[in-house]
Amino acid sequence: MRVRLLLVFAGVVALVLLVHDIPLARHLERVERDRLVTRLERDAFILAGRSEEALENDTAAEDQALAGLVARYHAADPDVRVVIVDADGTAAVVSDPEDRAEDFSNRPEIVTVLDAAAPQTGQRFSNTLGYDLFFVSVPSLSGDEVVGAVRLSAPERIVSERVADRVRGLFLVGAISLVIAIAVAWLFAEFVSRPLRRLRGTTQSLAGGDLSTRAMDDEGPPEVRELAAAFNSMAARLQALVDRQRAFAGTASHQLRTPLTALRLRLEQLSGDDLPDDARRHVDEALAETDRLHRMIEGLLVLSRAEDAAVGPVEIDLADVVRERASHWEALASEREIRLVVTAPMTLPALAVPGAAEQIVDNLVDNALEVSAPGTALTLVAVAASDGVELHVVDEGPGLSAGEREVAFDRFWRGERATPGGTGLGLAIVRQLATAGGGDAELLEARTGGLDVRVRFRSPSGRS
Repeated sequence: MRVRLLLVFAGVVALVLLVHDIPLARHLERVERDRLVTRLERDAFILAGRSEEALENDTAAEDQALAGLVARYHAADPDVRVVIVDADGTAAVVSDPEDRAEDFSNRPEIVTVLDAAAPQTGQRFSNTLGYDLFFVSVPSLSGDEVVGAVRLSAPERIVSERVADRVRGLFLVGAISLVIAIAVAWLFAEFVSRPLRRLRGTTQSLAGGDLSTRAMDDEGPPEVRELAAAFNSMAARLQALVDRQRAFAGTASHQLRTPLTALRLRLEQLSGDDLPDDARRHVDEALAETDRLHRMIEGLLVLSRAEDAAVGPVEIDLADVVRERASHWEALASEREIRLVVTAPMTLPALAVPGAAEQIVDNLVDNALEVSAPGTALTLVAVAASDGVELHVVDEGPGLSAGEREVAFDRFWRGERATPGGTGLGLAIVRQLATAGGGDAELLEARTGGLDVRVRFRSPSGRS
């Protein structure tokens, strides 16, 4: 964002400078050329006035003072050539010795001045010199009589370069102004974007589940402060709402455990040998539903504790956890004639909330055993991945469709082929526990046709 603000600000300043400086440069070019012409005309008239007496007396060629004046003028500005001619157009005093023997009576600027007694300014191509010549020619008058002329000339490129130097100076000032503007824009963009970047990070933290995060509302422009204050108000209300929901779920679950336990005891007392078969069947069904409700309450408590967990993730050995929990479930798997296969390295460090990895493995193995047929295999794989550590629990059961896999992590969701007595909270608990440690869970289609539950854990090497 800072770069975008800087580019926009610098672009606006550059556009303003261009709109301002291009017409100004053209005007400056005209003004500078006119100034040079005016200066040369002034100098030419001064030389014409100084040489008037010598030209009238035909002593200009021997006038050492006049020659010294021309020499000093040429020394002060070597690019300008001075030629003083008599009334016939013959060179009397010149700044360049090569011009001394020249007959200037055929030069158009000299002819016009001698004939019309009017100053001439312009440029033409010089066949003698081989380049474009800029000239200023003025008459030397004695009363109304033209006694000679003075011509100051310079290569046109020299004049253009002097004009261009002035224009370059203007653009240099513009470039300096642009650099200063960019520096100011950088400071302004930093002033505006820094609180916005922090607000974005705070927003990402809130989206990641950290409801306690708050934005700094005491820095940046007033609009950004108002935005941060509004964000903090929203975050506070959201945290209060979620806290109330979590408190209700936890309190309700705790409060339901006692009456459920009492209900189960009374149902067990009713299930005696003297009950009729029909009554015994109803009591057994009630006991099964009571057990299911108890498991559901326990699942809600697990979810509530996972959501409220203030303890951050710690380093665990996922390979050791997988082997230990597989050993725990081995007896039940053998009883159901299901092979439990474990593939894991000797050690595999990962980050997880304390106790989360064990509960994740238990929930996934429990679910998989319920849908696995005798003679099939249940595979547990712990492996390092490019973006952390992964746990795969792969069964050979009926699997889930793509649509079912998208909603299977929702609380209380149960598939059409779910076993009776399930709570629909197992996969929700798995994802919540994985997310609490900075990981995630995903359902994939196994190559065997069953389900491949992939749980990602963060690697200790990538700990922030």
